[in-house]
Amino acid sequence: MSDPERVPGDRKYHSLSELVGNTPLLRVTTPLPDPQPGFWAKLEGLSPGGMKARAALSMVTGARRRGELAEGGTIVESTSGTLGIGLAYVGIALGHPVILVTDREIDALTLALLRAHGARVEIVGEPHPRGGWQRARRDRVNELLAEHAGAFWPDQYNNPDNAAGYEPLGRELLNQLDRLDTVVCSVGTGGHSAGIASAIRPHRPDVRIVGVDSPGSTLFGEPPEKRLMRGLGSSIHPDNVAYDRFDEVHWVGPAEAARTCRELARGNFVSGGWSTGAVALVSAWYAAETGSDRIVGVFPDGPHRYWETIYDDEFVDRNGLHTTRGERRPVGREDERHEGTARWSRSRRVADPCPGRTAGTDCPVCGQDGALS
Repeated sequence: MSDPERVPGDRKYHSLSELVGNTPLLRVTTPLPDPQPGFWAKLEGLSPGGMKARAALSMVTGARRRGELAEGGTIVESTSGTLGIGLAYVGIALGHPVILVTDREIDALTLALLRAHGARVEIVGEPHPRGGWQRARRDRVNELLAEHAGAFWPDQYNNPDNAAGYEPLGRELLNQLDRLDTVVCSVGTGGHSAGIASAIRPHRPDVRIVGVDSPGSTLFGEPPEKRLMRGLGSSIHPDNVAYDRFDEVHWVGPAEAARTCRELARGNFVSGGWSTGAVALVSAWYAAETGSDRIVGVFPDGPHRYWETIYDDEFVDRNGLHTTRGERRPVGREDERHEGTARWSRSRRVADPCPGRTAGTDCPVCGQDGALS
């Protein structure tokens, strides 16, 4: 939608925090891979600190407000990259040193950017045998918190301020679109899907929230497996995932996500990484399946971090992403787990899989102590 009263170049800001959010929508009609009537893409990658600057700003300002983080206090967090960029951004904006714990699978560009923006980066070398990289990073975070008195741990997977940071995103969608019936979100920490649902559902209760996960992720009850894709999915059960808000969940494999990213880049210019490709594929399928022009897919990032993976022909060939054409439509999982979890599949049955929350018993995914990593 265009605003005839808006004057080009009419905005100016006095602080970095004012630049967070207010991202545009773009109509996407590129065949992905088949012709589709089009959907709206919410371009979160155009925000200077990235999509997770919303969560970072919310968690840090919440901690400052409650007295959990003193002026100039240190922030310590675990990240695979995207939240790290957001925290580095907010750390500069609000004057906090930032220590980030990541792992050896972080991409070179993100690692260089984090260091360039003044963050101290610690890299763990091996995944935890039960909780994967997330648990290994969490263990190092605990050590750093003990070493730095008064340091604040945002705990992005379980901090309700994470989800609250995305409520403005939901309100932006309500303001940008007179008609809306489906929002498609990738799911990792669960923050942005929960925040969007909280903002939208009270005003438009019939809007569907569709989650997009990665094969091998434990988020929705699948057994853990090694995952090629980063940025969506999880090896734990975060508290921030609002299971009761989802109408449906899709699992999109790396072949489909990578193919969609490249098709977006060729036909639409605006593209992104694994999460963006997976969300775009599901959004396009929904648009074609329902004939609706009221679908929004949230694009979390841009393509730049993925030049060594999705957009690198050798990586794509080495991982069979060219030779594997990928699925053109999802397979249902209504009755039993589908064989071959790399296939694009979907289910309308969405339930919290963590017995620690639902039955008060130990969760083999989250750990004997019930601690999420």
